[in-house]
Amino acid sequence: MNKKTISLILLAAFIITLALTAANVFMQDNNTIESQNGTLTINNTTIHYENAGKCLEVIDGNTIQVYGIGRVQLIQVDTPNEEPGYSQAKKFVEDKCLGKMVYLDIDDEQPEDKYGRTLAIVYTDSDDINRELLDNDLARISYFEPSEFEKGEV
Repeated sequence: MNKKTISLILLAAFIITLALTAANVFMQDNNTIESQNGTLTINNTTIHYENAGKCLEVIDGNTIQVYGIGRVQLIQVDTPNEEPGYSQAKKFVEDKCLGKMVYLDIDDEQPEDKYGRTLAIVYTDSDDINRELLDNDLARISYFEPSEFEKGEV
């Protein structure tokens, strides 16, 4: 084999490896990892969380994909779906969460919805995302029972 053929084979192998790595990062992750309990402080308030992981994707303004956890539905907030305000809410959550570590205060009374999404208040190192959506008029309160959280508690 000549040098040109070997170079092309190596280039093709590199591109395939790169493509598979990228696909793995963006694929839906339903793997579970051991719970990561802890606390953090946001605006002089101590927050207790039951799990944490990197936000891999923002599905819409109140649904994210978290590594090791799967889909997470932000509890007590309802953002527009394919109507005015949808893009703004989704962009807001992308700016705050995408690619960052998020911390989940999972609803102890109802940890998952009927679609298998984890129900939680979502925090970053500095923000309560659920509360920020409400405070910025990007969502409205959406309450259901049973829930460990009081209506409007987020």
